Amino acid sequence: MTNSPWTHHRSASVADDVDFEIKGQELQFVEIELDPGESAIAEAGALVWKDATVEMTTVFGDGSGGQGAGFMGKLLGAGKRLITGESLFTTVFTHQGGGKAKVAFASPTPGAILPLHLADIGGTLICQKDSFLAAARGVSIGVQFQRRVMTGLFGGEGFIMQRLEGDGWVFVQMGGTVVERELAPGEQIHVDTGCLAAYTPSVDFDLVMAGGVKSVFFGGEGLFFARLTGPGKVWIQSLPFSRLAGRMLAAAGGSGGQNRGEGSILGDLGDLIGGNR
Repeated sequence: MTNSPWTHHRSASVADDVDFEIKGQELQFVEIELDPGESAIAEAGALVWKDATVEMTTVFGDGSGGQGAGFMGKLLGAGKRLITGESLFTTVFTHQGGGKAKVAFASPTPGAILPLHLADIGGTLICQKDSFLAAARGVSIGVQFQRRVMTGLFGGEGFIMQRLEGDGWVFVQMGGTVVERELAPGEQIHVDTGCLAAYTPSVDFDLVMAGGVKSVFFGGEGLFFARLTGPGKVWIQSLPFSRLAGRMLAAAGGSGGQNRGEGSILGDLGDLIGGNR
């Protein structure tokens, strides 16, 4: 299996800087190497494998390390996750032995796992509700509300997106191939609303009509594009999961997914001959 070019080795001067390697191409997983006492947090069900010295603990909330905030603080953190459609719990993996230990997490959908060091992009990332996969302990998972009504209603991700904050490594999952764009001040790009994967808070996110009446009804691109205005960084995914799921449902048709062909001029008889019924 060919490895992804994404690798990183920790700096001795940064306490929460973990080693990692992202492996695979279309169906990736991230392998995180922990020093004694280091921890990684991940979504429930994301684990692929771990060394025996890595202890797994399920915590209430986002597992960001603010466990001294008391019950109300934990309840608030869990509530934020519930609003974004995630589980009330996260899993913390801590290396309790000596030497090095590894733990691996996989994305549930085809695409790419993108590693981002939050300190290098201003400490905050706004992304799709289900983008978070794993992180070094200390990353906070919150919510981002769209201020504009139209953007919330037609922006593809609704009023609520994920807001990841901290200064460590975070791993976000995106569909298909990922493209990073650096926008200059005032520079604009138009993106399909479903293909907008993430952006930094300095980017202005608004909507623009997708063209005239004919384009809206027959262009197949929906009513609006996402209009992104710099300065800042934008990450675009080529295959959002909603688009993939829609194509799968359309291909399944009314036969419950049993039709393996693309249709036949013979109709039902052709399906019977072809083994699709």
